[in-house]
Amino acid sequence: MTNINITAVRAELFKIASSCIKYNDVINISTKEGNVIMMSEDDYRSIMESLYLAGIPGMYESIVEGVNTPIAKTKKLKWK
Repeated sequence: MTNINITAVRAELFKIASSCIKYNDVINISTKEGNVIMMSEDDYRSIMESLYLAGIPGMYESIVEGVNTPIAKTKKLKWK
């Protein structure tokens, strides 16, 4: 994570935003009132989805079970 103050962000906003998008950088912007985090929309949405799934009871355990199940022991689903 990169730390930068708000004054520097004002001067380099486009460059910083592009870096977040292209390189998945997360920027900690410090101000007198507190800090702000800047990240790409894709990264933000990914975090929100992960938090949502983590909030469903049993979801984590189900994912771990699926990851640890050998393919030979899985069922073939008939999709229609």
